[in-house]
Amino acid sequence: MSHPPSSSYLPTPEAQPPAELAQLVDSLRENVAGVFLGKPEVIRYAVIALLADGHLLLEDVPGVGKTLLAKALAKSLECKFSRIQFTPDLLPGDLLGTNILNQRESRFEFAPGPIFSQVVVADEINRATPRTQSALLEAMSERQVTIDGTTRPLGPPFLVLATQNPYEFEGTYPLPESQLDRFMLRVKIGYPDRAAERAILTQHRRGEPVDHLKPVLRPSDIVALQMVVRNVKVEPPVADYLLDLVEASRVHPEVSLGASTRAALAYYRASQALAMLSGRQYVTPDDVKFLAVPVLAHRMMTKAWDQGGRNDTEAVVNEIVAKTKVPV
Repeated sequence: MSHPPSSSYLPTPEAQPPAELAQLVDSLRENVAGVFLGKPEVIRYAVIALLADGHLLLEDVPGVGKTLLAKALAKSLECKFSRIQFTPDLLPGDLLGTNILNQRESRFEFAPGPIFSQVVVADEINRATPRTQSALLEAMSERQVTIDGTTRPLGPPFLVLATQNPYEFEGTYPLPESQLDRFMLRVKIGYPDRAAERAILTQHRRGEPVDHLKPVLRPSDIVALQMVVRNVKVEPPVADYLLDLVEASRVHPEVSLGASTRAALAYYRASQALAMLSGRQYVTPDDVKFLAVPVLAHRMMTKAWDQGGRNDTEAVVNEIVAKTKVPV
Protein backbone atom coordinates (compact mmCIF):
# COMPACT_ATOMS: atom_id res chain seq x y z
CA MET A 1 0.00 0.00 0.00
CA SER A 2 1.38 3.40 -0.94
CA HIS A 3 1.81 6.33 1.40
CA PRO A 4 -1.28 8.52 1.57
CA PRO A 5 -0.45 12.12 0.60
CA SER A 6 -1.74 13.52 3.90
CA SER A 7 0.60 11.21 5.80
CA SER A 8 3.69 11.98 3.75
CA TYR A 9 3.22 15.75 4.06
CA LEU A 10 1.82 16.31 7.53
CA PRO A 11 3.50 19.40 9.06
CA THR A 12 0.96 20.30 11.76
CA PRO A 13 -1.94 17.87 12.32
CA GLU A 14 -3.38 20.07 15.06
CA ALA A 15 -4.25 22.65 12.38
CA GLN A 16 -6.39 20.18 10.43
CA PRO A 17 -10.16 19.68 10.90
CA PRO A 18 -11.18 16.64 13.02
CA ALA A 19 -12.68 14.83 10.02
CA GLU A 20 -9.38 15.08 8.12
CA LEU A 21 -7.46 13.83 11.13
CA ALA A 22 -9.80 10.85 11.38
CA GLN A 23 -9.24 10.17 7.68
CA LEU A 24 -5.50 10.27 8.22
CA VAL A 25 -5.70 7.73 11.03
CA ASP A 26 -8.05 5.61 8.91
CA SER A 27 -5.15 5.13 6.49
CA LEU A 28 -3.25 3.48 9.33
CA ARG A 29 -6.21 1.25 10.20
CA GLU A 30 -6.68 0.25 6.56
CA ASN A 31 -3.00 -0.59 6.23
CA VAL A 32 -3.10 -2.91 9.25
CA ALA A 33 -6.45 -4.38 8.16
CA GLY A 34 -4.86 -5.40 4.86
CA VAL A 35 -2.96 -8.17 6.66
CA PHE A 36 -4.87 -8.57 9.94
CA LEU A 37 -8.23 -9.69 8.62
CA GLY A 38 -11.68 -9.81 10.16
CA LYS A 39 -11.01 -7.88 13.38
CA PRO A 40 -11.62 -4.15 12.80
CA GLU A 41 -12.54 -3.51 16.45
CA VAL A 42 -9.25 -4.98 17.66
CA ILE A 43 -7.36 -2.73 15.24
CA ARG A 44 -9.39 0.20 16.54
CA TYR A 45 -8.26 -0.52 20.09
CA ALA A 46 -4.62 -0.76 18.97
CA VAL A 47 -4.79 2.62 17.24
CA ILE A 48 -6.43 4.15 20.32
CA ALA A 49 -3.49 2.99 22.45
CA LEU A 50 -1.07 4.51 19.93
CA LEU A 51 -2.85 7.89 19.75
CA ALA A 52 -3.29 8.07 23.52
CA ASP A 53 0.44 7.44 24.07
CA GLY A 54 -0.28 4.23 25.96
CA HIS A 55 0.75 0.59 25.82
CA LEU A 56 -1.27 -2.38 24.62
CA LEU A 57 -1.55 -5.93 25.99
CA LEU A 58 -2.89 -8.51 23.52
CA GLU A 59 -4.16 -11.56 25.37
CA ASP A 60 -5.63 -14.73 23.86
CA VAL A 61 -4.97 -18.33 22.84
CA PRO A 62 -2.02 -19.11 20.53
CA GLY A 63 -2.41 -18.68 16.80
CA VAL A 64 -5.13 -16.01 16.58
CA GLY A 65 -2.80 -13.26 15.35
CA LYS A 66 -1.51 -11.46 18.45
CA THR A 67 2.04 -11.18 17.13
CA LEU A 68 0.79 -10.48 13.60
CA LEU A 69 -1.22 -7.48 14.79
CA ALA A 70 1.71 -6.15 16.78
CA LYS A 71 4.08 -6.51 13.82
CA ALA A 72 1.57 -5.03 11.36
CA LEU A 73 1.06 -1.94 13.50
CA ALA A 74 4.79 -1.53 14.04
CA LYS A 75 5.60 -1.86 10.32
CA SER A 76 2.84 0.61 9.43
CA LEU A 77 4.75 3.26 11.37
CA GLU A 78 8.06 4.52 10.05
CA CYS A 79 9.54 3.96 13.49
CA LYS A 80 12.49 2.05 14.86
CA PHE A 81 11.04 -1.35 15.66
CA SER A 82 12.25 -4.30 17.71
CA ARG A 83 10.68 -7.62 18.61
CA ILE A 84 11.72 -9.30 21.86
CA GLN A 85 10.91 -12.97 22.42
CA PHE A 86 10.49 -13.26 26.18
CA THR A 87 11.86 -16.46 27.69
CA PRO A 88 12.63 -17.60 31.27
CA ASP A 89 16.37 -17.04 30.74
CA LEU A 90 15.98 -13.45 29.44
CA LEU A 91 17.85 -11.06 31.75
CA PRO A 92 17.21 -7.34 32.36
CA GLY A 93 20.50 -6.54 30.62
CA ASP A 94 19.35 -8.42 27.52
CA LEU A 95 16.37 -6.09 27.42
CA LEU A 96 17.81 -2.74 28.50
CA GLY A 97 21.44 -3.00 27.43
CA THR A 98 24.68 -2.93 29.35
CA ASN A 99 28.04 -1.17 29.67
CA ILE A 100 30.83 -3.04 27.90
CA LEU A 101 34.54 -2.46 28.42
CA ASN A 102 36.33 -1.12 25.36
CA GLN A 103 39.77 -2.60 26.00
CA ARG A 104 41.44 -0.59 23.26
CA GLU A 105 40.36 2.74 24.78
CA SER A 106 40.17 1.46 28.39
CA ARG A 107 36.68 2.79 28.97
CA PHE A 108 33.14 1.48 29.23
CA GLU A 109 30.73 2.00 26.35
CA PHE A 110 26.99 1.55 26.52
CA ALA A 111 25.51 -1.10 24.22
CA PRO A 112 21.75 -0.35 24.03
CA GLY A 113 19.28 -3.21 24.24
CA PRO A 114 16.18 -3.72 22.10
CA ILE A 115 14.10 -1.54 24.45
CA PHE A 116 15.72 1.45 22.71
CA SER A 117 13.19 1.43 19.91
CA GLN A 118 10.06 3.45 19.25
CA VAL A 119 7.81 0.41 18.88
CA VAL A 120 8.66 -2.64 21.00
CA VAL A 121 6.85 -5.95 20.50
CA ALA A 122 7.19 -7.95 23.73
CA ASP A 123 6.15 -11.43 22.59
CA GLU A 124 4.87 -13.81 25.29
CA ILE A 125 5.77 -11.33 28.01
CA ASN A 126 4.56 -13.65 30.77
CA ARG A 127 7.33 -16.16 29.99
CA ALA A 128 9.98 -13.87 31.47
CA THR A 129 10.82 -13.93 35.18
CA PRO A 130 9.43 -11.24 37.50
CA ARG A 131 12.91 -9.66 37.62
CA THR A 132 12.95 -9.13 33.87
CA GLN A 133 9.31 -8.04 33.79
CA SER A 134 10.03 -5.40 36.41
CA ALA A 135 12.78 -3.97 34.20
CA LEU A 136 9.99 -2.71 31.94
CA LEU A 137 8.22 -0.70 34.65
CA GLU A 138 10.32 2.48 34.41
CA ALA A 139 10.42 2.29 30.61
CA MET A 140 6.64 1.97 30.25
CA SER A 141 5.74 4.53 32.90
CA GLU A 142 8.37 7.24 32.40
CA ARG A 143 9.67 6.61 28.85
CA GLN A 144 13.20 6.25 30.18
CA VAL A 145 15.53 3.65 31.66
CA THR A 146 18.23 4.03 34.30
CA ILE A 147 21.33 1.86 33.92
CA ASP A 148 24.31 2.13 36.26
CA GLY A 149 23.06 5.49 37.51
CA THR A 150 22.62 7.01 34.06
CA THR A 151 19.10 7.81 32.84
CA ARG A 152 18.49 7.44 29.12
CA PRO A 153 15.29 8.63 27.37
CA LEU A 154 13.14 6.47 25.09
CA GLY A 155 11.21 7.61 22.03
CA PRO A 156 9.22 9.62 21.18
CA PRO A 157 7.00 7.93 20.30
CA PHE A 158 7.40 4.90 22.57
CA LEU A 159 4.88 2.08 22.41
CA VAL A 160 5.03 -1.39 23.97
CA LEU A 161 2.84 -4.02 22.29
CA ALA A 162 2.89 -7.11 24.50
CA THR A 163 1.32 -10.51 23.89
CA GLN A 164 0.52 -13.28 26.33
CA ASN A 165 -1.41 -16.56 26.46
CA PRO A 166 -3.61 -16.57 29.60
CA TYR A 167 -4.41 -20.27 29.34
CA GLU A 168 -0.88 -21.68 29.53
CA PHE A 169 0.69 -21.83 32.97
CA GLU A 170 3.67 -24.16 32.50
CA GLY A 171 6.83 -22.05 32.40
CA THR A 172 4.98 -18.73 32.73
CA TYR A 173 4.99 -15.98 35.34
CA PRO A 174 1.71 -14.06 35.66
CA LEU A 175 2.11 -10.32 35.24
CA PRO A 176 1.93 -8.55 38.64
CA GLU A 177 -0.68 -5.85 39.24
CA SER A 178 1.94 -3.09 38.97
CA GLN A 179 2.91 -4.32 35.50
CA LEU A 180 -0.68 -4.73 34.30
CA ASP A 181 -1.44 -1.19 35.46
CA ARG A 182 1.11 0.14 32.95
CA PHE A 183 -0.91 -1.19 30.01
CA MET A 184 -3.53 1.30 28.90
CA LEU A 185 -5.65 -1.38 27.20
CA ARG A 186 -5.94 -5.14 27.36
CA VAL A 187 -7.57 -6.62 24.27
CA LYS A 188 -8.69 -10.16 23.55
CA ILE A 189 -8.64 -11.03 19.86
CA GLY A 190 -10.79 -14.15 19.53
CA TYR A 191 -11.17 -16.39 16.48
CA PRO A 192 -12.01 -14.85 13.10
CA ASP A 193 -15.30 -15.67 11.38
CA ARG A 194 -15.35 -18.22 8.56
CA ALA A 195 -15.15 -15.68 5.71
CA ALA A 196 -12.14 -13.94 7.27
CA GLU A 197 -10.42 -17.25 7.96
CA ARG A 198 -10.92 -18.31 4.33
CA ALA A 199 -9.40 -15.01 3.20
CA ILE A 200 -6.44 -15.61 5.53
CA LEU A 201 -5.78 -18.99 3.89
CA THR A 202 -5.81 -17.40 0.44
CA GLN A 203 -3.68 -14.44 1.48
CA HIS A 204 -0.88 -16.62 2.83
CA ARG A 205 -0.33 -18.60 -0.38
CA ARG A 206 2.62 -16.42 -1.38
CA GLY A 207 4.22 -16.03 2.02
CA GLU A 208 3.78 -13.72 4.99
CA PRO A 209 1.88 -10.54 3.91
CA VAL A 210 3.12 -8.48 6.87
CA ASP A 211 6.67 -8.69 5.52
CA HIS A 212 5.64 -6.52 2.56
CA LEU A 213 3.74 -3.91 4.57
CA LYS A 214 4.76 -0.29 3.97
CA PRO A 215 4.68 2.51 6.60
CA VAL A 216 1.96 5.15 6.35
CA LEU A 217 2.82 7.40 9.32
CA ARG A 218 6.14 8.88 10.41
CA PRO A 219 7.27 9.37 14.03
CA SER A 220 6.68 13.13 13.80
CA ASP A 221 3.12 12.47 12.58
CA ILE A 222 2.41 10.21 15.56
CA VAL A 223 3.78 12.67 18.12
CA ALA A 224 1.75 15.49 16.57
CA LEU A 225 -1.43 13.39 16.58
CA GLN A 226 -0.84 12.50 20.23
CA MET A 227 -0.73 16.21 21.03
CA VAL A 228 -4.02 16.70 19.18
CA VAL A 229 -5.60 13.98 21.34
CA ARG A 230 -4.63 15.84 24.51
CA ASN A 231 -6.65 18.84 23.33
CA VAL A 232 -9.89 16.89 22.82
CA LYS A 233 -12.53 18.34 25.16
CA VAL A 234 -13.96 16.37 28.07
CA GLU A 235 -16.88 18.24 29.61
CA PRO A 236 -17.27 18.03 33.43
CA PRO A 237 -20.38 15.75 33.34
CA VAL A 238 -18.53 13.26 31.11
CA ALA A 239 -15.42 13.40 33.32
CA ASP A 240 -17.62 12.80 36.38
CA TYR A 241 -19.25 9.83 34.63
CA LEU A 242 -15.79 8.36 33.99
CA LEU A 243 -14.84 8.87 37.63
CA ASP A 244 -18.13 7.33 38.77
CA LEU A 245 -17.19 4.13 36.91
CA VAL A 246 -13.69 4.14 38.38
CA GLU A 247 -15.04 4.72 41.90
CA ALA A 248 -17.62 1.95 41.46
CA SER A 249 -14.80 -0.47 40.62
CA ARG A 250 -13.31 0.22 44.05
CA VAL A 251 -16.45 -0.20 46.14
CA HIS A 252 -18.12 -3.10 44.32
CA PRO A 253 -18.85 -5.90 46.84
CA GLU A 254 -17.16 -8.55 44.68
CA VAL A 255 -13.94 -6.55 44.12
CA SER A 256 -10.86 -6.66 46.36
CA LEU A 257 -8.68 -4.40 44.16
CA GLY A 258 -10.25 -1.59 42.12
CA ALA A 259 -8.94 0.68 39.40
CA SER A 260 -6.09 3.03 40.35
CA THR A 261 -5.64 6.75 39.69
CA ARG A 262 -3.29 5.74 36.87
CA ALA A 263 -6.21 3.77 35.44
CA ALA A 264 -8.42 6.86 35.57
CA LEU A 265 -5.77 8.87 33.70
CA ALA A 266 -5.43 6.14 31.08
CA TYR A 267 -9.23 5.96 30.78
CA TYR A 268 -9.43 9.72 30.24
CA ARG A 269 -6.72 9.75 27.57
CA ALA A 270 -8.09 6.69 25.76
CA SER A 271 -11.54 8.32 25.63
CA GLN A 272 -9.98 11.41 24.05
CA ALA A 273 -8.26 9.23 21.44
CA LEU A 274 -11.49 7.42 20.61
CA ALA A 275 -13.27 10.75 20.13
CA MET A 276 -10.57 11.97 17.74
CA LEU A 277 -10.68 8.64 15.92
CA SER A 278 -14.41 9.22 15.44
CA GLY A 279 -13.83 12.68 13.97
CA ARG A 280 -14.92 14.62 17.05
CA GLN A 281 -13.25 17.24 19.24
CA TYR A 282 -15.21 16.17 22.34
CA VAL A 283 -15.72 12.97 24.34
CA THR A 284 -19.20 11.47 24.71
CA PRO A 285 -20.51 9.07 27.38
CA ASP A 286 -20.61 6.37 24.69
CA ASP A 287 -16.83 6.72 24.27
CA VAL A 288 -16.40 6.14 28.00
CA LYS A 289 -18.74 3.12 27.98
CA PHE A 290 -17.02 1.58 24.94
CA LEU A 291 -13.63 1.58 26.68
CA ALA A 292 -14.71 0.44 30.14
CA VAL A 293 -13.74 -3.24 29.81
CA PRO A 294 -10.41 -2.90 27.92
CA VAL A 295 -9.21 -0.13 30.26
CA LEU A 296 -10.51 -1.28 33.65
CA ALA A 297 -10.94 -5.07 33.71
CA HIS A 298 -7.24 -6.03 33.78
CA ARG A 299 -6.58 -3.56 36.60
CA MET A 300 -9.10 -5.14 38.97
CA MET A 301 -9.13 -8.22 41.15
CA THR A 302 -12.17 -10.01 42.52
CA LYS A 303 -12.51 -11.60 45.95
CA ALA A 304 -13.12 -14.93 44.20
CA TRP A 305 -9.59 -14.70 42.76
CA ASP A 306 -8.19 -14.18 46.27
CA GLN A 307 -9.86 -17.45 47.27
CA GLY A 308 -8.44 -19.37 44.33
CA GLY A 309 -11.46 -18.91 42.07
CA ARG A 310 -12.03 -17.23 38.71
CA ASN A 311 -11.12 -13.57 38.30
CA ASP A 312 -14.14 -12.62 36.16
CA THR A 313 -13.60 -8.86 36.21
CA GLU A 314 -15.13 -8.27 32.78
CA ALA A 315 -18.55 -9.30 34.06
CA VAL A 316 -18.12 -6.96 37.04
CA VAL A 317 -17.18 -4.03 34.77
CA ASN A 318 -20.19 -4.67 32.53
CA GLU A 319 -22.42 -4.73 35.62
CA ILE A 320 -20.94 -1.45 36.83
CA VAL A 321 -21.53 0.20 33.44
CA ALA A 322 -25.13 -1.05 33.38
CA LYS A 323 -25.88 0.33 36.84
CA THR A 324 -24.06 3.68 36.62
CA LYS A 325 -26.19 6.67 35.64
CA VAL A 326 -25.26 8.12 32.25
CA PRO A 327 -25.15 11.94 31.98
CA VAL A 328 -27.64 13.52 29.62
